[in-house]
Amino acid sequence: MISEPMTFGTKASTLHAIRGRLTTAAILPVVVVTLGEWSRGRNQVIARLLVEVPTGLLIVRSSAPTEDQANGSQAGKYLSLLDITHDEVGTAIDQVLCSYGQVADTAEILIQPMLTGIVRSGVAFSHDPNTCSPYRVVNWSEGPDSTIVTGGRGGRVWHGAVGSPIPPPNEICCVLNLVQELLLVFGGAPLDCEFAVTNTIGDGERLWLLQVRPLVLQSHPEADSQLSQRLAGIHKSLEQRMGRHPFLLGRRTVYGIMPDWNPAEIIGVRPRPLALSMYRDLVTDAIWAYQRNNYGYRNLRSFPLLVHLSGLPYIDVRVSYNSFIPQQLEDKLATRLVEYYIDKLITNPHLHDKIEFDIVFSSYHLDLPGQLEELLEHGFRRTDLEQIQKCLRDLTSNIIDPRHGLWPQDVEKIGVMKERRSVLLGSGADVLTRIYWLLEDTKRYGTLPFAGLARAGFIAVQFLRSLVSTGLIEPNQYDQFMAGLSTVSGQLSNDWETLDRTGFLARYGHLRPGTYDILTPRYDAEPDRYFDWSRSSASPRPQPSLALTLSQIRKISHALIDHNLDVDVVALFDFLEQAIEWREKSKFEFSRNVSDVLELISEFGGSLGYSREDMSYVDLRVIQDLYVGATDRSELIGQSINAGRERFAQTLRTTMPPLIVKPDDVWAFETPEAFPNFVTQLKVTAPVAGHLDRDRLDGAIVCIPSADPGYDWLFGYSISGLVTEWGGANSHMAIRAGELGIPAVIGAGEVLYARWSHSHMLHIDCPARRVVVIADH
Repeated sequence: MISEPMTFGTKASTLHAIRGRLTTAAILPVVVVTLGEWSRGRNQVIARLLVEVPTGLLIVRSSAPTEDQANGSQAGKYLSLLDITHDEVGTAIDQVLCSYGQVADTAEILIQPMLTGIVRSGVAFSHDPNTCSPYRVVNWSEGPDSTIVTGGRGGRVWHGAVGSPIPPPNEICCVLNLVQELLLVFGGAPLDCEFAVTNTIGDGERLWLLQVRPLVLQSHPEADSQLSQRLAGIHKSLEQRMGRHPFLLGRRTVYGIMPDWNPAEIIGVRPRPLALSMYRDLVTDAIWAYQRNNYGYRNLRSFPLLVHLSGLPYIDVRVSYNSFIPQQLEDKLATRLVEYYIDKLITNPHLHDKIEFDIVFSSYHLDLPGQLEELLEHGFRRTDLEQIQKCLRDLTSNIIDPRHGLWPQDVEKIGVMKERRSVLLGSGADVLTRIYWLLEDTKRYGTLPFAGLARAGFIAVQFLRSLVSTGLIEPNQYDQFMAGLSTVSGQLSNDWETLDRTGFLARYGHLRPGTYDILTPRYDAEPDRYFDWSRSSASPRPQPSLALTLSQIRKISHALIDHNLDVDVVALFDFLEQAIEWREKSKFEFSRNVSDVLELISEFGGSLGYSREDMSYVDLRVIQDLYVGATDRSELIGQSINAGRERFAQTLRTTMPPLIVKPDDVWAFETPEAFPNFVTQLKVTAPVAGHLDRDRLDGAIVCIPSADPGYDWLFGYSISGLVTEWGGANSHMAIRAGELGIPAVIGAGEVLYARWSHSHMLHIDCPARRVVVIADH
C-alpha cells in the first residue's frame, strides 16, 4: 500500500521509481543513462547495458528534463529510436542526446528492451484533456504496431465518465484499472499513460506500462461528483424524452449533432448561449417546421427540432423524420417508414450527416423506384412502395413546377427582406427596435424562405445525382454543372479582382466565419485579418460548362416521361441551376440581417457597460422581452449574462457522442470515425494549412472547422484542397468546392479531422474517397 503520493520526475526516473510497485501492469527493465555518464565513459555504459539487457532489440527513448512536466509534456519533441541492436546502441544514444540541444550533464536518456508479442497498444487519460472533466479517455489500436496511436494515425477512442454505470469495452478494462491505480500512486494528479498488451505462449495477455506523465490541463479539473450529477440529470431527461410521444410517429428517437439542420456545422458543438438561442429562434424552434409543412410535408409545427443537453445542441431525429413524411401518406404506413428510418440510422451511425441522401426518402428522383426496393426486405409490400412513390412524385412536382412551383415565391420574399432592412436601418429607430424587427424580418422573409430554397436546392442536387447514377450524364458532367453555377461565393472572387477595398467590404463586409457568433469579427471589422490587400485574388480556375449531347437530351426527356414527371428538360435544368444558386444567395442575404443584429446587440450591451464577450452569454429571449416590457435593462441583462456564463462553463465540461441512441450513451461511448463527403472527381497532394496560416494558404490543403459561408474569403487564395470538420454533402462549402473545382473532404468528423489537420502533407483522392497522410509534423 502506497502511503505517500509520489511526484512525477523525468520519463526515466518516474518509470524507475514505480517499477515493481504496481499490481495492475508490468514495467520493462529500465536503464537510465545521463549525458555526464555517457561523456565520461561510453564503454562502461555499453557494458552495463549488456549486463542489464543482454539480448534482444532495444528502444532508446528520450527523457529530456523539459519533457513530462506539470506545465507541458513536450511530447514528440525529442527523438526516440526503435529496434536498435546492441551494436547500434552507441550511435542511437548520440542521436537522441543530440536532439536535446544544449543540456546539463544530468540530462537522461532511457533504454529498454523492445516489447514483443504486442496485440494492443495506445494511450489513456485520467481526465478529458479538452474539457478538463473526469472522463477516462482511452485511444487504442489492435495489432503489433505500437506507434499507430502515438503517431496520430488512428485507433479507437472511448470516453467514460468516472462513476459511469456502463461497463467499458473488454479490451480496455485492464487499462482503466491501471489508470485508477496510477491516480492513487500520484495522489489524484491528472495523468496520461502509454500502454501495450502482449499475448505470448504460456503467459497469456499481459498489460505493460510504457510511460506515465502529468496531464497538462487548461483549468482545474471538475470534481467527479459535479460531472456525475450533471450527467444523471441529462440521463433522466433523455429517459423521459426518448420513448413514445402521443403526437409523433415512431416508438423511440435518437439525437444527433449533424442530421437535418446540423447544428455542429452551423453553430458548433459547444455554442455560447447567444448563438444557441438565436439559432433556435431563427430556425429550429418553429421556422423549420412551417417551411416543411408549406412544401407538402407532415405538420410538425410547435415541435422544436433542436434540443440542448447542458448546452450541447442535438437534433431530435424522430421529429426530423416525421417532418419528411408527405402529408398524403397514411399514418400506419408513415409510422412504419419512420421506424425504418430510425432503425437504419442506429445500424449505420456513420450516416448521421447524410440522412437526407442515404436514409430518408424525401423527394422524387430518377433512381427512387430502385432505392425503394430496399423496403421490401423490411416488411413493406409492393403496394406500400407504390403509395410512397406517388406521394413523393406529387410533392416534388408541386415544388419544381415551372409555372406554380413554391420556390419562386420564396425568392420574392428575400427581396422583401432586403427592402425592409434598408428602411429599418435608415429609420433612426432605437437599438432595441432595430434588433427586434431585424429578427422578425429574418424569420418571415429570411430563414423561412431560405429553408424552402434549401429544400429545393437539396431536391435539385439529389435529382442531379440520380442523372449520374442512372447513366444519363457522366460524373464529370455533374462536376461541370456545379462548376458552371453562378453563386454569391463565385461573385465574391470576381469582385475581389474588380472592386476597390471600400466597395468590396460594402458588399461582403457583413460575412463572418460563424454566422451566429458575436465574438467572431465581420470581414469589415477586421479586414486585414482575412485579406491580404497587397495581393490580387487567385485567378479563377477555368471550368468547362456542362454541354449535353442531343442523345442525352432525348434520353433525359424520355426518362421524365417514363417517370410521369410533368417537366421538360429545359425547365428541369433551369430548376436545378436556380434552386442551387438561390440556396446560397438567400443564405447570403439573411446572414446580413443576422450579422447586423449581432453588431446591434454588441452596441446595446456596450451602452449598459457590458462587453461583446459578456453579451455572448445572453439568451436572445431576454433582449426580445426588453422590447415589449419596461424593466431595469442592465439588471436583466446582467442576470442573463451570469446565468449564461455559468451554464456555458458546464457546457465546456461536458462530452457526449455525436449520436445518442440510448440514454446510457451520455455516460460512456466510443467516438466513431466519420464517413466524409468527397467533392469533385479530382486528386491533390499538398501541404496542410490551418485557415489562420495566411502566409501558407496558397497551394495548401486548408482545414477549417465548419462549412460556414463566412470562410469564403479563403477562395481569394489559390488553395489546392479543403477539409472541414463538420458539414454535409449539400453544405455551403460542398457547393462552393464543386463550383470552383477544388477537391474537398466535407464533414471529416472529430477523429479524422484531428488526424488530418495536424499532419504536414495530405493526399486527397476524391474518386476513390480516400485521404492519405503523406507526412506528419
